[in-house]
Amino acid sequence: MSRIGKKPITLPKGVEVKFEKSVIKVKGPKGELALSTHPKITYREEEGKIFVERVDDTRVAREQHGLRRTLLYNAVVGVSEGFKKTLEVIGVGYKVAVKGNKVELNVGYSHPVQMELPKDLSAQVEGNKLTILGISKERVGEYAARIRRVRPPEPYKGKGIKYLDEQIRRKAGKTGKK
Repeated sequence: MSRIGKKPITLPKGVEVKFEKSVIKVKGPKGELALSTHPKITYREEEGKIFVERVDDTRVAREQHGLRRTLLYNAVVGVSEGFKKTLEVIGVGYKVAVKGNKVELNVGYSHPVQMELPKDLSAQVEGNKLTILGISKERVGEYAARIRRVRPPEPYKGKGIKYLDEQIRRKAGKTGKK
C-alpha cells in the first residue's frame, strides 16, 4: 500500500473541499483550485480530515493512489498558505525587475528579456533575488523554470539564473601555458 496515499489530509481552518462527479474544488483564503479525479480513487471526508482510498488493487489504482493524495494536499496547502520559489540572478551587470505584469531580465544579452507574468502568479524583487508567488505549486514551479531557462547558471564562473537553494557544480578553468 502507498505510504503517502495512506496519510490523511488535515484541513486547515477556512479551507473547504467539495467533491463533485469528476472534479474536486478546494476553496480557501488565498483562492480556489479545481482538481480532476480518477475513477480508481475515492475520497471521503470525516472530522476535518480527507482520506484517499483506491477502489481495487490494480496497478493503475496503486499508481494513482499516492499521486492523487499529493495533488490534493498541494491544493489544500496552496489555498491556505500559498507557494513561492526564489531565483537568484548572479553576474556582473545582471538585473531583474518587475514592471506591471512583466518580469524584465537583463542577463547579458543585447536586449532586456521581458516575460509576461500569468494572472494567477505574482512576483517580487529584492536586490538580485526574484520571488514567484502563487497558489498552484505546479504553476509556480513551471514559471520559475521558464525564467531559469533564459540564462541557466554556467559551471565556470557561476553566472546566470539559479534557484536560491541550488548548488552549482563548479569546474576548473583552463590552466595557463608555462
